[in-house]
Amino acid sequence: MGDYSFGGSDEENAELKKLEAEVAEDPDSFENWEKLVRAAESLEGGLNRNSNPQSIVATRGIYDRFLAKFPLLFGYWKKYADLEFSIAGTEAAELVYERGVASITNSVDLWTNYCAFKVETSHDSDVIRELFERGATCVGLDFLAHPFWDKYLEFEERLEANERIFAILDRVVHIPMHQYARYFERYRQLAQSRPLHELLPADTLAQFRAEIETEGLATVQAGSQQINVERGELEIEREMRTRIDNFHLEIFARTQTETTKRWTYESEVKRPYFHVTELDEGQLVNWRKYLDFEEVEGDYVRIAFLYERCLVTCAYYDEFWLRYARWMLAQPGKEEEVRNIYQRASMLYAPISRPAVRLQYAYFEEMCNRVELAKDIHHAILVNLPGHIETIVSLANLSRRHGGLEAAIEIYKTQIDSSECDIYAKAALVAEWARLLWKIKGSVDEARQVFQKNQHWYLDSRPFWINYLMFELEQPTSAETELAQYQRIKQVHDDIRRKSHLPPLTMKDLSHYYMVYLLERGTKDAAKEYMMLDREVNGPLSVQTMMKAKLAEDGKITTTDRRLLMENGHPGVEVDEAAIRRGENPYTKYYQQQGEHPLPSGTQKKAATTSLPVDGTF
Repeated sequence: MGDYSFGGSDEENAELKKLEAEVAEDPDSFENWEKLVRAAESLEGGLNRNSNPQSIVATRGIYDRFLAKFPLLFGYWKKYADLEFSIAGTEAAELVYERGVASITNSVDLWTNYCAFKVETSHDSDVIRELFERGATCVGLDFLAHPFWDKYLEFEERLEANERIFAILDRVVHIPMHQYARYFERYRQLAQSRPLHELLPADTLAQFRAEIETEGLATVQAGSQQINVERGELEIEREMRTRIDNFHLEIFARTQTETTKRWTYESEVKRPYFHVTELDEGQLVNWRKYLDFEEVEGDYVRIAFLYERCLVTCAYYDEFWLRYARWMLAQPGKEEEVRNIYQRASMLYAPISRPAVRLQYAYFEEMCNRVELAKDIHHAILVNLPGHIETIVSLANLSRRHGGLEAAIEIYKTQIDSSECDIYAKAALVAEWARLLWKIKGSVDEARQVFQKNQHWYLDSRPFWINYLMFELEQPTSAETELAQYQRIKQVHDDIRRKSHLPPLTMKDLSHYYMVYLLERGTKDAAKEYMMLDREVNGPLSVQTMMKAKLAEDGKITTTDRRLLMENGHPGVEVDEAAIRRGENPYTKYYQQQGEHPLPSGTQKKAATTSLPVDGTF
């Protein structure tokens, strides 16, 4: 990058290099990307077909990377297409438009711009009409699709194709949309001058005619006599047009009702387009309710269309991708559509730091008997999130389902031995390994050995000790085995209290489990142990002998008692002047014992100059 030239002036090249470096440092920053694109667009005062080829290549590369990162930004696809038109002409611009509508299929604005561009640059009405029909399939049901339909009608008006205009309006008047009434008025007006066969399907017209003819002959009064006169063709047509108009009014009433029902939700959609900023909770609630409404209505096409709209605005929200996939899976014969949803979410929108969508995708592929692909999805997550516990456990369970218990254990052993897996993840994986041996293999002894052999490595792991204690507490016993099991449970609890490095609150929570055990399953001496433990766990610091021993640097209760006496009943922090001169923080041990983070470095020095209590009271 240091020797690379963007084709502009020295000043422009320097600015672009700086912006490229900022993007490389934080590739998720939309602001950095936006600055880079603007700088590229302004090279040489604006690019055209006579610009430096190097500037053109650089700008195209920046646009391509930007839109690969943020493919739902319809406005930038339009700008890119305009740029290509000025550089390379119609075909290049069309290629960009095609990429754009493939990336954001349901963008009314992008389809409207694309079709307008095609109208201005092509003389083949059939090709243009084909493009409009593609757009109508993609965006025609949108509540705010009127700009697109207006552009389509305008095109047919240029060709004076009244039959096609009426056919378009005949489609539009059935769609609940913002400006439905305007289209209906035009439709009704045109219907007065269109042939009958264009107004309704042939079977409906035949039904209307039959009804009119069966109403009997028309009667005319002639003096004192009534004479039956057959209806003329003009009279029949006039009657049919009246009925057709009433039929159309019924269509209008239905469309009006459907529009009104949706207006409740549409009026609350404040941002119908994609942006990187978060949506407020009210917007998310509205989308959930809107989807609920359409699902109850039961029209597959409208439900799928609303999901696609929602996933433009809510592209970074996993819940909507998962909801869409689950709904689609409930539809018969839609396996490939479900796969497409998961792939789009996994490859473009759901960040790797939140692997829930990818894991769900793996389960889907496993359901479809594509087990190796399911495993590959897990491994791909672990490439980016090494040591991710949920993914490793999921992979182990997947391996067990299709390869047996040993395959699952091998996954755990591999990850525990891996240098990329941190100590906290390893502790949780050891507990999961033991759980497998216990729950799946049914070997309590082997599971216990896994806990016992590994406990010295994970003295500060909350998941390890919780699982170890729960494992022993949940073992079934009888009158003959209860005493032996009690000794095991007591040993684990003692190790938690004496050997582990868990925060006091965690130890307190685990001790409460043990205290409940003493009351529910303990012997006649259990109350004595319970009361002693209650004093240690719930009593004031002055009677917590074990905690006082842990707070002292030398591990002696008398040391803490001496400080309590000197410092008004609060243990404070023992200050070692020699340790401070060595640059050690006297507060570190205290915060570790409390399960908190040490003070920022700026406050450590200030706090170390006094032996005031940690909470700042005198």
